[in-house]
Amino acid sequence: MQDPSPSAVIKPEVRGLTAYTLKHFDAEVKLDQNENPYELPADLKREVVDRVLRRPWGRYPEFIPTAVIQTLSKFTGWPEEGILVGNGSNELIQASLSVTLGPGRRLAVPQPTFTLYRLMATTLQADVNTILLDEENLTFKVDKLIEASRTADVVVVCSPNNPTGGLLPRESLPELLKNAKGIVLLDEAYHEFSRQTALDLLPHHRNLVVLRTFSKAMSMAGLRFGYMMAHPEIAREVYKAKLPYNVNIFTLAAAEIVIEKRATLDRAIDALIRERDRVFRELQNRRAVRAFPSTANFILLKTARPARDLFDRLYSHGVLVRDVSSYPLLERCLRVSIGTPEENDKFLAALDRALEDK
Repeated sequence: MQDPSPSAVIKPEVRGLTAYTLKHFDAEVKLDQNENPYELPADLKREVVDRVLRRPWGRYPEFIPTAVIQTLSKFTGWPEEGILVGNGSNELIQASLSVTLGPGRRLAVPQPTFTLYRLMATTLQADVNTILLDEENLTFKVDKLIEASRTADVVVVCSPNNPTGGLLPRESLPELLKNAKGIVLLDEAYHEFSRQTALDLLPHHRNLVVLRTFSKAMSMAGLRFGYMMAHPEIAREVYKAKLPYNVNIFTLAAAEIVIEKRATLDRAIDALIRERDRVFRELQNRRAVRAFPSTANFILLKTARPARDLFDRLYSHGVLVRDVSSYPLLERCLRVSIGTPEENDKFLAALDRALEDK
């Protein structure tokens, strides 16, 4: 009898998926991953290094990183027992879905959005109910989302939404939470740029889970840190699916210091918001593209040309953006992160040249 293929032992749902991946490109202007172009100040980096040098590297970090959890609790006002930290917020998304989804269970998720939610739910063999955004303006269809929430074990909403930049209206959140059969995971990865958060709803809605990351506004994409806030009862259950010693001592030290010195990052966040609005105005003056309003640190734009063609032309002029044309509803769309004023000017100049190229 012939041996089966090694992959035959893998769940068919997984074999049918495409892995979440991103090809590496070198470019003078890198505007493809929604990173903060402003580095942490050198004195803060030195403080992180000094703190880590005082610790033994051959020992595990604390099983429960109490110091950073206490700092987060003081910063957010949410009790320590309702806070979990992770190796990026992606790990906490995975842990939350692992304890709630499986065969016969259902995830409700708007589309297009961050692809990891659907990918993880499918690997868990859960049913996925997608709620398409408004086809013309790419805004949330709140009524449809609320309807879907009534039969879903988990609802995931990224707000501001990646890659469209749209915000779930604040006034619709209580209604969504009241109608939801299960938990509502609200991914606030970009909340600093929208000035909107659901944090104040946590005490009143036991089914709300708020996720945040330090990879965007907090300039720590290279160190991987995120946290989750939920009712302590939910946090205890999600904790069971979290890997032990999941955050290293370097990242823990950096996260604690960045929270303590948060005010030093506010100027960069304000600058990115101003630049986002400036770039949006500039794009509106270019008839060959349509820019969608954004409350994040990126802008989605649609072109009459094939997205890959414009992507390649921009890259040939030294500017790297993200081709998101494979997402539902986003044919001919690119996403551009907001950089420094100089980077944004180079993008706009490259866009003009790319649109003129034959």
